[in-house]
Amino acid sequence: MTPRDGTPSHPAVRAFVDAVNAQDPQALWNVLAEDATVIDVGTERDTGAWVERELFSSHARMEVVEESQDGLSVQARFHNDIWGDIDTAWEFSVSDGIIRRFATGPA
Repeated sequence: MTPRDGTPSHPAVRAFVDAVNAQDPQALWNVLAEDATVIDVGTERDTGAWVERELFSSHARMEVVEESQDGLSVQARFHNDIWGDIDTAWEFSVSDGIIRRFATGPA
């Protein structure tokens, strides 16, 4: 389904997207578990290094265009200085309001 106003319905996913778009690392780390894992195109990555490289030092932006019924899977138009503009798919695992794992790759 299409999120209203491009805003993800799940609070943790919304906080993730908002932090990326605001280029606010502290806000992102507030919604990620200390031991959060990231899977990028099927491969587990070092979360801290990946977040810095793919999201912050490369000035990432996300525009959510579709989400699952539970709001934990989204498709987004993604842009950063490394990859340019790409359509991406994201899946989030959340417990107690904190993202424990997220996976991304081409949509």
